[in-house]
Amino acid sequence: MGWWDSLWSSSRSDDPLGKLDPKLREYLEKESPVKYGAANTTTKRNPTPAEIEATRQAFIEADKNEPAVPAESLYQDGRYAHLWKSYKPLAQIENETKSDHEKLMDVLEGFKDRKEQIGRAALENCALEQSDWRSCMSNPSVTERLTLCRTQVKKFEKCYTQQTRLLKALGYLSTADRSPQVEEEIQMHADALYQKMQAQEAEIDAAKAEGRPLPTFEPLIPKQAVRSIGPERQLTPDQQADLRARLLKVPEEERAAEEAAIRAEFRSKAEISARVHGLWEQQEKERIARKAKGEETVWDKVTGVFKSGENAASSNDNSAEKK
Repeated sequence: MGWWDSLWSSSRSDDPLGKLDPKLREYLEKESPVKYGAANTTTKRNPTPAEIEATRQAFIEADKNEPAVPAESLYQDGRYAHLWKSYKPLAQIENETKSDHEKLMDVLEGFKDRKEQIGRAALENCALEQSDWRSCMSNPSVTERLTLCRTQVKKFEKCYTQQTRLLKALGYLSTADRSPQVEEEIQMHADALYQKMQAQEAEIDAAKAEGRPLPTFEPLIPKQAVRSIGPERQLTPDQQADLRARLLKVPEEERAAEEAAIRAEFRSKAEISARVHGLWEQQEKERIARKAKGEETVWDKVTGVFKSGENAASSNDNSAEKK
């Protein structure tokens, strides 16, 4: 009997039909819609200590790379991590909810802010000249009172102009993702180049006074350094004419730095123009997508009318040029 065998059997089986009578089991196997397979006798292999340690190290590295809580949390040990899962920084939320006009204004404001920061950095590098000017204005001598501190004013204006020129040529604040330490090094390097320029001018003045041949110096900003800042762009005819006209107003010894600064300015304007055109293209794609979904807004219709008018005007101009 099956029950007799199961009574004395010492082996355990996962087969639910293993303890039944053989005839009853055969009948159930034929009539039951559910088919029971034989017990799986294979056993799982226990992981080795090396595998356990490797898995643990992998989890530790994952925890290090992905912090449980953002930097805004006061508890960086992972407490209240479940409350921070859906957190988004305020800057990200504002960027997602900005209108097309606000995004465009951000690009233009960034360009203006860069010019202001270059001016502030130039003022920091000219702190000594500015201090001399203020000292002259507060406690002038008789000669300084008669000349209205003209010497100190010219010295400060020259320093500010040259420092601004060098900062632009060296690519100060030309990249958004650059660290503040690198920007500070560029500012210090611009000041060092200005001091070197002053020493060179002193040597030239001394040679003129003594009647010696004028010494020649290497350019303060080599072309290799300018190429490392950004790719050299081909200037348009209007830009080339503007470059030549502006260089004629600068002394010969300052033209190399002035040319590098002007080219850096052209690069910055070209980057701003590319970003603006990129925003316009993205807005046009989004407008077309909304129109395809039937979600076109009133503003989309207005801009679509203007776009069609501009395209028609450009096509008419092209046909007129061909004729």
